Amino acid sequence: MKSRLTLFVVLAMLTGPLFGLFLHWWLGPGAAADNTAANLSLVTTAFLHLIKMIIAPLVFSTLTVGVARMEDTSSIARVGGKTLGWFIFASMVSMTIGVIMVQLFQPGVGLPQPASVATALPVAASPQLKDIIDHIIPTSIVQAMANNEILQIVVFSVLFGIAAAGLGKRVSALIDWIDQVSLVMLQITGYVMALAPIAVFAALAATVLTQGIGVLLIYAKFVSSFYLALLVLWAFLSLAAFLSIGPRVLQLLSAIRSPVLIAFSTASSEAAYPRTLERLETFGVSRRIASFVLPLGYSFNLDGSMMYCAFAVLFIAQIFHIDFSLHQQIVMLLILMVTSKGMAAVPRASLMVIASTLTYFGLPEQGLVLIIAVDHLLDMGRSATNVVGNAVASTLVAKWEGELAPMGAPERGEPPP
Repeated sequence: MKSRLTLFVVLAMLTGPLFGLFLHWWLGPGAAADNTAANLSLVTTAFLHLIKMIIAPLVFSTLTVGVARMEDTSSIARVGGKTLGWFIFASMVSMTIGVIMVQLFQPGVGLPQPASVATALPVAASPQLKDIIDHIIPTSIVQAMANNEILQIVVFSVLFGIAAAGLGKRVSALIDWIDQVSLVMLQITGYVMALAPIAVFAALAATVLTQGIGVLLIYAKFVSSFYLALLVLWAFLSLAAFLSIGPRVLQLLSAIRSPVLIAFSTASSEAAYPRTLERLETFGVSRRIASFVLPLGYSFNLDGSMMYCAFAVLFIAQIFHIDFSLHQQIVMLLILMVTSKGMAAVPRASLMVIASTLTYFGLPEQGLVLIIAVDHLLDMGRSATNVVGNAVASTLVAKWEGELAPMGAPERGEPPP
């Protein structure tokens, strides 16, 4: 059944753009094409709404149970320390690869500058410490769940799980009940994922219908160099996993191909979260490790998005013939390391991070207009990379904790049914 879903998603990825090209040729530019694209986008929007509907209860239930069933607070601190340590290392490597590749290929050199500042997007102000704290600590868990603020849900769930772990057997029935909630949410996930091929087909058809293939020719060097940078990042992540789990890295990449394709097609790594969690457990990552590391990764370990931010800022600087010194590049990486944390795992979230970085360095804000045309195509690649990065992170932490079982084996440390 799972292999059939992957096959249907691949077929949708192939036929969706072809259908979009046909509509683009048949309808041509104008209101008819815009209306048709809007109607197709409704299908994708409905699918993403279904995904978002289950994200909050799924993150809360799986993360709470994972933390509560750890032996003690020292175990939680140990796993959390290993997780955040890898996140910081992987994030710096991701952005460094982006900086090196954009300097190597110089994709912004020779592209025309925007004709008018009037078309520029509003630039977000640089985030202050108060804004960061407000974004991390929820004032209301109900509001955080309603807004799908994953980072805030993670904070509450970890605290809830730590408190439950401290109470031990007195709340074991409550933790068992929350665990049953997670099973129900995973079952709902299966129903929603059955609609993924339809959503993928509609999303790609709408994108090609509205943009055609001309925009890709204009930005061919930018797009191709960025995807080459993603391949280098994938190679790094695969190597890191190989050094830890050996040849099983091929099984890991095979296990997550379905969520990777979903993230790529919908340009949303959030859409792939439930499926990624399920596939990691099938691969052998214990549920308490996967449910702890994966939600944190969606706030702190968006490798593809962070690479894109560094890549795009220097790309815009090249267009305006502005050279960044080594010191400025290091400062940019440190700023992106902070501002990107808690970045929403939804389409276009990276643009606001790029905007604030442009403001900090005094770069022309209209530079954002230059990447909007192909941002959706690039978002597809970075969203898929986010899934790979978080899957590798979960696998590494599970290996370091001795909680990586053979593929398909029963989970360790879980109570019998």
